[in-house]
Amino acid sequence: MSCRCWRDYKRIGDGDAGPNTGGMGAYSPVLDLPDAQAGSLAFAVHQPIVDWMRERGTPFHGVLYAGIMLTSDGPKVLEFNVRFGDPETQAVLPRLQSSLLELMLRAVRPGGLLGDDPEREPLRFAPRWAVTVVLASAGYPASSSNGDPISGLDRLGDDVEVTHAGTALRADGTIVTAGGRVLNVTGFGPDAESARRSAYAGAEMISFEGMQLRGDIAAGAGDRSGPAEARTLESWLAEWSAQEQERERERELELEPEGRDG
Repeated sequence: MSCRCWRDYKRIGDGDAGPNTGGMGAYSPVLDLPDAQAGSLAFAVHQPIVDWMRERGTPFHGVLYAGIMLTSDGPKVLEFNVRFGDPETQAVLPRLQSSLLELMLRAVRPGGLLGDDPEREPLRFAPRWAVTVVLASAGYPASSSNGDPISGLDRLGDDVEVTHAGTALRADGTIVTAGGRVLNVTGFGPDAESARRSAYAGAEMISFEGMQLRGDIAAGAGDRSGPAEARTLESWLAEWSAQEQERERERELELEPEGRDG
């Protein structure tokens, strides 16, 4: 069962400038990667890993996350994790309308996510957009600043969600920085731009010494045309599908008994 896609931003600065980080923001949905293409991509990237682990006697049950970069030469897999990605999760799970607990319990049960499971609940997501902006401490990603008081958290409304990533609570009740990526601010809306405005409005209410954030998260995300790399994916998937069909025919020929009469 494939989840909805999201797009994240790895470099520290606007326009993908500066060094790589663990992620400076994300958004969902991704208009230039429709669900049908996303499902085909998961079948091409994730399914072979799951099949191989089952064949070697160590079947995998759970979340298999793949970080994929779309390029002019087709998709490139950067990483696999057996957990949800961060900060991508913050932009996807708030859109989930199905029971996350039920999905997790079924994921660890053999066959629990198969389409023919009579107890299977459809994977449902709200049509709203979610945009997550990461607030990082001074010096990140080369270093981090700890102990800087954070203000403004009590000013946030119910239209945004804040996830604590690198914070600590002092004895006097003050919340301070305690890591590189400190907070995730997620805004919501019926379209990309309104969710983006909500996220940045929330981020502007928060402050701490040396706070860093990108100003271009989800900029242009509502453009249905998508980047050239996403359009390249469609042709790559078609080519991969044709090659997979050819490999399947070859496997069938190998299984045919030898010496049959014509």
